[in-house]
Amino acid sequence: MYDESIKLIEMPEHNSISVCVYNEHDEIFALGDRIKDKHEEAYMNGYNWDALIRFYVGQKDPALMEEVGTDPEAGMFSAYMSYSKDNLEKMRLFEAHVRTMLANDEELIAFVDANADSIEWD
Repeated sequence: MYDESIKLIEMPEHNSISVCVYNEHDEIFALGDRIKDKHEEAYMNGYNWDALIRFYVGQKDPALMEEVGTDPEAGMFSAYMSYSKDNLEKMRLFEAHVRTMLANDEELIAFVDANADSIEWD
């Protein structure tokens, strides 16, 4: 699910590995609207996807989340690390966490419902 909206991008020539979530793709955008309908403060632009993803991954794998940098924009969330074999594996794990988070819309919305007051919305 959301295969076109999530990309792992390797750029060894720029010493970078990124995981990008394109939140303006139709399916992700619709999911963001469903979250916002329940939680007004959660307008799901790139900054609030950053807040949600950082919180979710931080709950699942806090050590990993401490190592990953993020750079949200209005239409995209991006996580990054410098390029190395070890970091590539970490970013693959990060991507897997994001894909797990997005695997079931109803479970994600329930997660947001349970944690909305703890997530640092933009």
